[in-house]
Amino acid sequence: MRFFIDADLPYSLERLIVASGYAALHVRDVGLGGARDEIIAEFAKSERFAILTGDFDFADIRNYPPADYYGIAVLVLTPKMVSADIHALVRSFLNRHEILKVLEGKLAIVESGRVRLRS
Repeated sequence: MRFFIDADLPYSLERLIVASGYAALHVRDVGLGGARDEIIAEFAKSERFAILTGDFDFADIRNYPPADYYGIAVLVLTPKMVSADIHALVRSFLNRHEILKVLEGKLAIVESGRVRLRS
């Protein structure tokens, strides 16, 4: 599995994901740090990456139909979360191997303690 990390998430997540055995690329690595969501989505699709984001615009299946993507994972972030909290949330998501196996073509809403999947 390959993850394309959106600009709203810490750059350091790239190292965490790679250390967990997956490929990862942050939008800043390819000059898309300030890009519109549509550009990020198109890059992820063309390069066969699952999108990892905290941006709930990607949860709108009318604009981003999950079947068109290699997976979309939207993290539910709270205003009080710091980088360590986001790392813990992503680490718990990456440990859900049964979900990662079926993420392609699906939208995952990742919350502390649960992941909801939608086709």
